[in-house]
Amino acid sequence: MTAAEARGLLVVGLGTAVVPLDASVNVAFPQIAAHFGLDIPEIRFVVISYVLVYASLTLAFGRLGDLLGYRRVFWLGCLISLLAFIGCTLAPAFGWFLAGRAMQGVGAALILSVGPALATLALPEARRTQALGWYSMMMALAAAAGPLLAGVLLARWGWSAVYAFRIPIALAALLLAFTLPNRLPQPAHRRFDLPGAALLALAIAGLVLALDRLRGLPGGVLALGGATGLAGAALGGFIWRQRRAAVPLIALGVFRQAGVGRINLANTLVNLGWFAVPLLLPFYLNQFSGLSVPMGGALLAVGPLGSIGAAPMAGRWAGRIAAPRLAQAGAALVALALLGIGLAPAGAPLLWLAGASLAQGIGIGLFQVATLDILTSALPPEDRGVAGSLGMVTRTIGTLSGASLLMLAFQSAPSFMPGFQHAFLLAALLAAIGAITVRPK
Repeated sequence: MTAAEARGLLVVGLGTAVVPLDASVNVAFPQIAAHFGLDIPEIRFVVISYVLVYASLTLAFGRLGDLLGYRRVFWLGCLISLLAFIGCTLAPAFGWFLAGRAMQGVGAALILSVGPALATLALPEARRTQALGWYSMMMALAAAAGPLLAGVLLARWGWSAVYAFRIPIALAALLLAFTLPNRLPQPAHRRFDLPGAALLALAIAGLVLALDRLRGLPGGVLALGGATGLAGAALGGFIWRQRRAAVPLIALGVFRQAGVGRINLANTLVNLGWFAVPLLLPFYLNQFSGLSVPMGGALLAVGPLGSIGAAPMAGRWAGRIAAPRLAQAGAALVALALLGIGLAPAGAPLLWLAGASLAQGIGIGLFQVATLDILTSALPPEDRGVAGSLGMVTRTIGTLSGASLLMLAFQSAPSFMPGFQHAFLLAALLAAIGAITVRPK
């Protein structure tokens, strides 16, 4: 790899890092709740205000990157993220804090929508999968660093530090973004489908709200019905619009090409299952391991460390192993690892949990690189923003679904261990279905 290629990938990784580093915020939830005087259930709005925005906008911003140029969209994402981190750090009240979180969601959507496309521009097209492997590795590195840094930051400076420490990172990426390669804007006749983007945003927002309302059943059935109705109506309108638009946001026929539909379904299922680890394993460690908070965070970082090692390997293996086969192997490894955790008894050896976490991290690393490889090869180069952002959207839908469905499975049992096992066995089953769905030819 040349110095120019490495520099391009590092700048993309630096800007992208501010998004997975948001894992540090989860550790700060107790301090945030205490600072703003929140009840525990209200803390979910810290997540919803952020995730709802970036999940709803990512695909539309991917198309915007295809039309206007990826560097421009990435730079804007870094700028908005910088302003959002400053706003959250200095927020005088909870309403202002939520506004900063929503702004952070806009910045994350802009960055994630064009991150994979920019990574592929940094290296020659023949090494596209290697670029995706390095990109996925940098995301995993930030995901591992977030919880580890959070403990130190919270102990020394308090909850606002989990936002403040990302200000210089976003600023550095903003200043260096001009060095990135840039694809020229598309011809004027390829216009942005604003009605389609609005309908898709409403559909995904309705889905996010419906998943949140699942936790309130049976009392919240009307709210669930309303959110589901909004999602269904908007999705129907989006499909209708895409079939008739001269230049659609995404051509629906692509889902029948080269396994694109199957890999997106698998992406949702595998990430739904994977989310059992960050969602429920901390509670298990708190109840049975006797580990300190820093040591517990270190164990939770084992999975991302596995992805850090696996992602660049997946990029190097691309020429020898077909991407669908690599995706299936990664998904199967995730399923086996989740099954291993689900069958662990109360007080299982930490080596068992660490080994299973490492295995699922390796599996996720292989699967995510293969998924991006399939999507970016199936769509033409001028649609690479849509290809990369589509993978990000289905991954996000999977984790959001996991947060609701796995918690419901956990709460269905009368005590902790049966609920923990139910949730992980469900997670393993869904990841296994994802592995079967890929179906290599």
